[in-house]
Amino acid sequence: MEPDFWLERWREGQTHFHQERVTPLLAKYWPTLELAPGSRVLVPLCGKSLDMVWLAEQGHRVLGVELATLAVEQFFDEQRLTPVVHTSPMGVHYVAGDIEILCGDIFDLDADTFASCVGAYDRAALIALPGGMRGRYARHVYGQLPADYRGLLLTLDYPQAQMAGPPFSVPDTDVQALFAGHSHAKLLDRRNILDKEPKFAARGVQRLDTLTYRVQAAPRS
Repeated sequence: MEPDFWLERWREGQTHFHQERVTPLLAKYWPTLELAPGSRVLVPLCGKSLDMVWLAEQGHRVLGVELATLAVEQFFDEQRLTPVVHTSPMGVHYVAGDIEILCGDIFDLDADTFASCVGAYDRAALIALPGGMRGRYARHVYGQLPADYRGLLLTLDYPQAQMAGPPFSVPDTDVQALFAGHSHAKLLDRRNILDKEPKFAARGVQRLDTLTYRVQAAPRS
């Protein structure tokens, strides 16, 4: 999607994608990655997710990336944190304790920044992008993470013809194609969540699954 689409969503308060709790699947499966304390974890298209707070509480250094200044400012206000702000060619950096949010475009991040992140948590990014952008996103982000990175990826799987995204359907066949060549994506969990998402049902969706993956780098020559 074009950046203005998401900026308008935040300006108009159309942020139903924001959860007022930590994602249960994160809490369940993140420990299986066995990342060392102090590891830097990338959270692309992070919004003001409480998952970043949870990751920091596990001893990680969090790097969120978000286009909307409003989302970033709301996050720090709601968490009662006062960030130190500085700029770089990639955007505006807000830093408080172990949480840093870069207000900018994920496609503007440089190779050194990706190389510093040995963890990744993607709940909202891949499903926010239309099909034509996903390949570029996967190569740019996961293709530049270090050879020992480990991450957790959550996607949605539903009949795309029944609802126009975002969030878009990214079924397992698409995930495997997107990550082939630079990463392995192992499906850990698939569950039907339609009864928990009435807005999808109201828009005509008849099946809705959430898929959870462990992702890590494939051997590189």
